[in-house]
Amino acid sequence: MPGHAGTGGRDVIFAWEQCKLGDVFSFLKNSTLSRSELNYESGKFKYIHYGDILTKFGDITDTRNFSVPFVTTPEKVIRLEKYFLQNGDVVIADTAEDSMVGKVTEIQNPDPFPTVSGLHTIPIRPNKEFAAGFLGHYMNAPFYHDQLFKLMQGVKVLSLSKSAVIQTKINSPSYCEQRLISRMINLIDGTITLHEEKKRQLERLKSALLQKMFADKSGYPPVRFEGFSDKWEQVKYGEIFQRRSKMGVSTPTLPSVEYDDINPGMGTLNKEPKSKGISKRGIYFNPGDVLFGKLRPYLKNWLFACFEGVAVGDFWVLTSSKIDHGFTYSLIQTPGFQYIANLSSGSKMPRSDWGLVSNARTFIPINHLEQERISSVLFGLDHAITLYEHKLEILNKIKSFLLQNMFI
Repeated sequence: MPGHAGTGGRDVIFAWEQCKLGDVFSFLKNSTLSRSELNYESGKFKYIHYGDILTKFGDITDTRNFSVPFVTTPEKVIRLEKYFLQNGDVVIADTAEDSMVGKVTEIQNPDPFPTVSGLHTIPIRPNKEFAAGFLGHYMNAPFYHDQLFKLMQGVKVLSLSKSAVIQTKINSPSYCEQRLISRMINLIDGTITLHEEKKRQLERLKSALLQKMFADKSGYPPVRFEGFSDKWEQVKYGEIFQRRSKMGVSTPTLPSVEYDDINPGMGTLNKEPKSKGISKRGIYFNPGDVLFGKLRPYLKNWLFACFEGVAVGDFWVLTSSKIDHGFTYSLIQTPGFQYIANLSSGSKMPRSDWGLVSNARTFIPINHLEQERISSVLFGLDHAITLYEHKLEILNKIKSFLLQNMFI
């Protein structure tokens, strides 16, 4: 991708410079400490673990962040003093179980804690100046990372060697263009991080409310709306939940929902609820019914139905004539119900046991208005969480597009 600079009303195109990685980088030594020799509490030195590069760190790692662990035994890394990481150094994960091998992170702010690169990493240092963040973004972009595929070795575990990495090519534009590219992607990364944190906060709030807004053994919830003070009624789940059992066949006008169509733990579909064009037997459900995935219940495959359809596969279709439909959906998400549902039969493919669930006891509000108020709050949180999830999907698609098209 060429760069442009305005000059007297004309655009001047600057070609990107290409060179071998070995011509512009020096290799550093790394430490070989295991995860057991690290901690997240305190220490004099920090440590870049290859597993963190693969699963936790982004294109750029600020070593002041709490997610970068400390070295518990400093005497084991002090000998690497002249190889402590500096601003702009790049650490490559040289081992992984999939094509993530070769993922990199660029180091920023290694002070005040000297930082070492760890086991299964290749730390490298540029011999010329690059704009902050450019290398982290560039070396994780498809154009560069695709070069590594033919250099990977292994079957179950893939690895890269220094002699392989040194063969790769680095393309870079002018320093000014590097800085502009880095700033744009950093802005997107910052927005992604912000939305991820907001989503986490909403999820934590929902988890707290699911514990506090429902009655404990006393029959009274710890947190309650103003105006409600009655003790909740103790009932069996089988007394308030009815399982639909009427089997039907999906038709072109009646959509079907299969187990894999639901995003686990989110209560949303991963595709439009349209007919798949194939006739499959299942259980009819109506708007307001709750689909509960009884297979591997710990995955939390559940859905509040907003349309008529057919549930295909390992579902309970729950309805109730005694409690608010929204409250039914809220109740199955509580820790109490989840505990009973996870007392499964089977080991490899565990399924919830209806006999256990239907005979277990819980508390429900006598006042339907209180049921509606509780479900309204939880549905509102679900909506907000889903909104942030959609925003994150869009932002990640934008970043992916830029990484595909802004580098050569």
